[in-house]
Amino acid sequence: MQLFVPGEPSDPPAGLSYPEALTRPGQSPAQPVFGLLLAFSAFALITPLFAQLILRVGHLFRGGEWADYLEAANSYLVVEGPVSGLLALALLTPICMLLVRYVNGIRPRWLFSVQPGPRWRYLLMCLVVAVVILNAVLWVGYAVKGVPEFHGGDAGWLVYLVALSITSPLQAVAEEVFFRGYLLQGIGTAVGHGAWGTWAGVVGSAAVFAMLHGTQNPALFAHRLSFGLIMGALVVVTGGLEAGIAAHVVNNLGAYAYALFTSSIAELKSTTAITWTDAAFDIAGFAIFAVVAWWLGRRLQVAVTTP
Repeated sequence: MQLFVPGEPSDPPAGLSYPEALTRPGQSPAQPVFGLLLAFSAFALITPLFAQLILRVGHLFRGGEWADYLEAANSYLVVEGPVSGLLALALLTPICMLLVRYVNGIRPRWLFSVQPGPRWRYLLMCLVVAVVILNAVLWVGYAVKGVPEFHGGDAGWLVYLVALSITSPLQAVAEEVFFRGYLLQGIGTAVGHGAWGTWAGVVGSAAVFAMLHGTQNPALFAHRLSFGLIMGALVVVTGGLEAGIAAHVVNNLGAYAYALFTSSIAELKSTTAITWTDAAFDIAGFAIFAVVAWWLGRRLQVAVTTP
């Protein structure tokens, strides 16, 4: 039984939806399962090791006791804390591309869309839509719940803002590539063609996405599960990751930016619970964005099956 494909990669057959795009003629049924196991192993082993490597480098420059530095980094009291985690997760993009190439035997461009490859015009338009809709819904929520107190930012806020503006989008892209990309495609391909495989991929990847966020109350879990389900459905109906990437990038950048000027990054890091009202507003924003992104994809006639 061949689990790796060292030869020339191939393209999937014509007429497949995005969740089925890892299908290859002559493919072993064990290959997508083996790829998923390797993906989870990389998430569990490689990303934390890389984060530790970045922190070790940061400690060399800052000095002091390692235990004190590590506690400050894990609490996001130094900028290397969030940056190390974000850059470690960003590794998931090349890892998934390598898995698609050498385990599934498919050209990595099919990981991004059924065009294949990123559809840049659609991605940029979705980014604009996400900025407008997610911020509009946020401020509607403020009008209902009350506007938080804004301040001038804590000491070093500019360093955090620049560092997070660079690394957070890389992490958001990587999480979409990993969860709505490789996991969704791997589950969809392993389960089989048709609606069952498609929605098994959407639900399975969304559930894993929510559970891997650690300690959280039911409202916060529902918030993250809903995000995964909505973005997974968008992948199916638009044939690619662009809309999910746009929403994820804007959501994360917005969370960091608002935290810098209303509370702190450290307080954002320690969030394990939100109210059902907060969850409802955020989920509504994701749903409205999804409808507009789907409509925009229809207008642009983006491909939804392999050519």
